[in-house]
Amino acid sequence: MTVFKNAVFISCEDNNKVFSVMVEDSGRIVYCGDSVPEKCSAANQVDLGGRCVLPSFADTHIHFESFALFRSTLDVRDAADFNDMACMFRKYERENPKEKFIPAFGCCAHTVAERRLPEKDDLDKMSSMPVLIVKYDGHAGVANTALIKQLPPEVTSDPGFDSKTGWMYQNAFYLGVNFITLKVSPIKILKNLIDASDMMARRGIGLVHNVEGVGYKNDIDVTTMLITAKALPQSFRLFFQTMDVDKVLKRKLPRIGGCFRLALDGCFGSEDAALLRPYSNNPENRGFLTHTQEEVNSFCIRANRAGLQISMHAIGDAAVLQALNAYEAALKDYPRKDHRHIIIHANLMDEEMQRRAADMGILIATQPAFLYWEHEPQEYLDNILGKERSYAVMPLKSWIEKGIKISGGSDAPCTIPDPIKSIHYSCNHPDPSQSVGILDALRIHTSWAAYTSFDENEMGTLREGLRANFVVLDKNPLEMPTERLCELKVQDIYFDGKRYIKPISGTAALLFKALFKPKN
Repeated sequence: MTVFKNAVFISCEDNNKVFSVMVEDSGRIVYCGDSVPEKCSAANQVDLGGRCVLPSFADTHIHFESFALFRSTLDVRDAADFNDMACMFRKYERENPKEKFIPAFGCCAHTVAERRLPEKDDLDKMSSMPVLIVKYDGHAGVANTALIKQLPPEVTSDPGFDSKTGWMYQNAFYLGVNFITLKVSPIKILKNLIDASDMMARRGIGLVHNVEGVGYKNDIDVTTMLITAKALPQSFRLFFQTMDVDKVLKRKLPRIGGCFRLALDGCFGSEDAALLRPYSNNPENRGFLTHTQEEVNSFCIRANRAGLQISMHAIGDAAVLQALNAYEAALKDYPRKDHRHIIIHANLMDEEMQRRAADMGILIATQPAFLYWEHEPQEYLDNILGKERSYAVMPLKSWIEKGIKISGGSDAPCTIPDPIKSIHYSCNHPDPSQSVGILDALRIHTSWAAYTSFDENEMGTLREGLRANFVVLDKNPLEMPTERLCELKVQDIYFDGKRYIKPISGTAALLFKALFKPKN
C-alpha cells in the first residue's frame, strides 16, 4: 500500500473532483480524499511536493510499429532543402555502415526550399544505396533507382507505381512497404518497440490504441504486437486494419479498423480526401472514395453483427458521410446500444453530420496536433479548401456540444506523440470558437479516451477501484492561461502504482516477460 499526498489530484471524471491525497493498494486506487485515512497511517508515503496529478494520458490513434520502425531510421522532416536531405543521407550511411538500404520518413513539399516532393532522380543524387522515403502523411512513398531494381514485379506492375518519378501510391505503396520491412531483422523490430514505448511513457502515455495489419507481410505486425504488448508498460488496444471480418474473429479480437484498408478516402496532403464540393484550387477535383457505399455498408453490417467495434478513416466530408451512412445501415440491420463505433479524423463534418453521429453514438478519434502541423500549414489548407472550410476543420467544441465523445491521438509517425502539445492545441484552435476548455481537453486525452476502448472501469480517471495509472505534472493546468499550456512538463508516470523508471532491458527480457505477464 502507498499513500500519495501533497498534490493536486484532478480526477478527470465527467463530474470532476480535485483532492490532495490518493491511496494505492496492489495497483488499484483505494482512496481519494483530502486527509490520510487512519488505517493507512503506517503505509509507505510519497510526498509529491505540491505538484499536479492526472490519469495517465492515452493516444487513441497510432501506427505503433511503423512509428517504432521510423524512430530508428532516417527522419528527413527537418530537411531545409534537398541538399540538406542529401547530407542527412550521407551522415546516416557513415553512422550505419552495415546497412544495405535506407528507409526514411517525412518528405514534404511545404518544408523544403524546392516546394515540391523529391522524385527518383533527386534520390539518385542523394545516395547510391537503395532508398525509400515515406511521405510525411504515411500514405505514399518514393524509391530511388537502386531500390526500384530490387522491388518485386507485384510492386512495379501495380497501377499505383509511377516508374518515371519512383512514387508508390495506394496498393503499390502497401506492397512496397511490405517488401522493405522484410529487410528489418526481428531483433531490431523488438528493440524499436521497446524504445518507442519508453519514449511514450516519458510523455505520460499509458493507454495506446494501435492500428496494425499493414506494412508487414502476412500480418506479422499483428502477431508481434499481440505477443509483445503484454510486456510493455502501456495498455495496448489493437485495431486490425482489414475488412476481412473472419481474420479478426479467428484471432478472437474485439476490434476491427483503422486506416489504409479501412481508409474511406485519402488525405489533404495529396488532395485526395473526398469532398462534397470541389477543392478550391482545382474545380475538377473532389478527391476520391476508396470504396463504394455498398461495399462499406456490407463490411459494417458484417462486423457489427459479429459484435466488433469498428473504426474507419474518413477525412473529407464526403467520406464522413459515407461512414455515417454505413454505420446507420449496420445499426438498423442489427441494433446495438453500446457499440462505440469510431470515425478517425472526421476533419470536415457539418452540423447535420454531427447530429447524426451523436444520435447513433459514434465516437471520433481526433488528432489536435494537425491543427498546427507545419507539414500542412494553414495557408496550404486555405489554398486547397478555401478559408471557410479550412477553419471548419476539426470542430472540437461543436462535437462536444453535440454530445459526441471525442478522444485524442497522434497518428504517429505522422506527428510525434505528445499529449501536452495536443492539449494545448485543443484549447487554442485556429478558430477560437472551436477551442475547448482545459478540463475538456484533459478528458479528451484521459477519461474519454478510455471510454473509447471500453476501459472506463479500468483507467482514464482517478477514482476508487481503478488502476493506479497516473502522471505527475510540474504545474496545475487548470490554473494556467490556455496559451501557456504547452509549457507543462511530465515529471513522472506511474503504472499500477509503481513509478516508471526505465524500459525493459533487452529483447530476451521482453519476450520472457510477454510469455508470463497477464494482459493489462
